[in-house]
Amino acid sequence: MLLSIIIVNYNVSYFLEQCLYSVEKALRSAGLSEEPQAAAEILVFDNHSTDGSRDYLPPKFPRVRFFFNGENIGFGAANNRALAESAGEVVLFLNPDTILPEDLFKAALSFLRDHPRAGAMGFRMVDGAGRYLKESRRGYPSPWVAFCKLGGLTALFPRSRPFAGYYLGHLPEDQSSPAPILSGACLFVTRQALERTGGFDERFFMYAEDIDLSHRIGQAGFVNYYIADPPILHFKGESTHKDARYIRQFYKAMSQFRRKHSGKGVRLAANRIMDAAIWARAGIAAAGQLFHRRTGAEGPMGPAWVTGDPKTASLLRTRLSGMGWALASSPGEASRIIYCEGDDYSFGQIIASLRDAAKAGKARKGRNAGDRIALIHAAGSSSLVGSPSKAGQGEAYRL
Repeated sequence: MLLSIIIVNYNVSYFLEQCLYSVEKALRSAGLSEEPQAAAEILVFDNHSTDGSRDYLPPKFPRVRFFFNGENIGFGAANNRALAESAGEVVLFLNPDTILPEDLFKAALSFLRDHPRAGAMGFRMVDGAGRYLKESRRGYPSPWVAFCKLGGLTALFPRSRPFAGYYLGHLPEDQSSPAPILSGACLFVTRQALERTGGFDERFFMYAEDIDLSHRIGQAGFVNYYIADPPILHFKGESTHKDARYIRQFYKAMSQFRRKHSGKGVRLAANRIMDAAIWARAGIAAAGQLFHRRTGAEGPMGPAWVTGDPKTASLLRTRLSGMGWALASSPGEASRIIYCEGDDYSFGQIIASLRDAAKAGKARKGRNAGDRIALIHAAGSSSLVGSPSKAGQGEAYRL
């Protein structure tokens, strides 16, 4: 088998529904889904979701192999369990809160064929408002790079080679290049590299496991690549709630990684200083999140503008009207824009539309296009999903 796609789900059934529609369409576009000898497989490992994923998803996707665990064993461990069941020469670790363009697998597999030293590959990611996600590629978090990130120098000088090494900010986002660290949200890894590295380190319950795996792939003699085109959509943060537990877990993972890979070469005093900086940053993040929760309350839902594939959009308008949704008579009146995928409007076109809206908003000095929330609806699906930024939890609706 050529390709295995592994997705770990935790309480995001509607986001995963849209993701799986995009995955299956991309497989068809690449000619990887023809029966009876399909060249690809999709494995979903559910980490004890309590949102009805077990009843909702399997009937919709009969060709997907679902594994339902009795407890949440963490992101890395869940990926490893699914990896043990997979057979692909190339493995894609994919977050459930992603949308893939139809030409992604063609581009990925072609690149790997042409670059035999490649061990892993990640693509440019944009968020639910079409903005570039800097974590699409990163540099190795050495003590200096970590100091610049934690101390705010990276934010002050986002395009500086000395100060912005964490996000490789000196490189253009539209330029493909080797990158030491790739995001686990959409991470292609060759079976050969996984056999040499052993997969994810399960000591990381959540976060930093992709940094750790990327680093070990590089240590094993492979090259990691960031690919600028085609971009994918990542509803950043939808797989986790931005609460105090999330903040503790995130910064605990940062500290774990630093100790694993630099503890022997860094003096005890330096270790303590770095730990103090990490946890100080955690406190700032926690305070900021509390402020966001208290001041970020949203007003009543406004009218929605439905666009995209004509057939899907027409069916959705009828459905939403029956549910009592207010529908806008023009895009300018809408507080939500619903992009409908279908035969005449692809997932790739939706991503392009979001990026165009982000560019238009940036041209208006940082305002998002009308400050509207974008929602996505795949033809045949029973949900709408969207998230304007990584700061909040986003929206999901069942039809």
